Amino acid sequence: MTQTGSVGSLPVWREAAAIALLMTATLKIMANATISPALPALEASFADDPGAAMLTRFLVSAPSLTVVLVAPFAGYAADRFGRMPLLLAGIVLFVASGSAGAYLPDLTSILISRLVLGVAVAMTATAQVALAGDLFHGERRSSFMGLQVAAVNFSGFLFISSAGLLAGLSPRLPFLVYLLPVFVLPLLISIARRQSVNNEAASKQEPHSQSGQQPLTHAWMIPALSVGALTMVTVMLFFIMPSQLPFYLDGAGFDSASGTAMGLGALTLTGGAAAITFQHIRERLGTALTFGAGYLLMATGFALLAYEASWGFILPGAALVGAGYGLVQPAFLLLALQVAPPERRGRVSGIVTTSIFLGQVISPLLLTPAIHEIGFPSVFLACGCTFFGLAAISAAVAIRCPVEAG
Repeated sequence: MTQTGSVGSLPVWREAAAIALLMTATLKIMANATISPALPALEASFADDPGAAMLTRFLVSAPSLTVVLVAPFAGYAADRFGRMPLLLAGIVLFVASGSAGAYLPDLTSILISRLVLGVAVAMTATAQVALAGDLFHGERRSSFMGLQVAAVNFSGFLFISSAGLLAGLSPRLPFLVYLLPVFVLPLLISIARRQSVNNEAASKQEPHSQSGQQPLTHAWMIPALSVGALTMVTVMLFFIMPSQLPFYLDGAGFDSASGTAMGLGALTLTGGAAAITFQHIRERLGTALTFGAGYLLMATGFALLAYEASWGFILPGAALVGAGYGLVQPAFLLLALQVAPPERRGRVSGIVTTSIFLGQVISPLLLTPAIHEIGFPSVFLACGCTFFGLAAISAAVAIRCPVEAG
């Protein structure tokens, strides 16, 4: 694949290519969350189906399962056949499979379309991250990664609120939200133009990409898998918020619907705000201490949640967890691209994408039995202690290896 150089004197957020990639990044949250407001009405509309209760609940998580299986192969395809063909094909498949729920006749066929949607997410997510690595370098790449996480957080509000309004009219209408990525396709032309930039410009900014240095080596595999493992653990513990918060609030005597909206609202807003400041924080602290700061915020947030089930602790706790995750998530993406040779960015993007969605899938499987056994406060406290330990390790890395940690 032809590599591209970092180009442009405009701020990253004003570049057409960056805007297109940021919009593409939001497909990850669109895939799962958009139809959530329509689930009760969708189940009622298929009341004659004996499996309606189970199938409708599985519709939200179904794409994640396919992403876990397909993302590694999508990463290989991005390196082998090019990022742009994979991205364009993924968007077309995303639009077709995502909107299919608006007209398919039964829940089984809708479920199949949701599994296909996961294939599309795997294609777009891996190609999008690899393209970001090709197009942006140094501080511009760091800035883009923070903006990407912010875009994902804030777009969740837009998609879910739009779907909620449409679900009030018909449970099928929220599926039409999946048609929106059609408008991203024209913007991707700017990325295609960037792919004609000379290889020499990229090699000057990325020394390890020079010819002859890396075609047969697999030295990138261990760092990449390590980043993937850390990503998976972090996501698994973080995902207790969207997956378990409704049950925690219900058990504490709160209205779970409005309470969850408030808690997750605080989490996503602070996460988006923290992600916007990611580049400035990283410039001051370095990558390792930015990880440490994010993990420390998450540890404090979970400690507040464990302390008392009252709004005086729930909302600040959720806000701190969101802010911490808003710092560590772009750091993961940035670190993954740093350890990857340019010719292997697709594969590393596939590893990180798989890790993110695998963490989401296994979180309820592992943590739900623990919650039933020892209760929410103990699980929250265990999460807090784990994140505090990761913060301490990050600080130790920064002190011991200040150059590499930066």
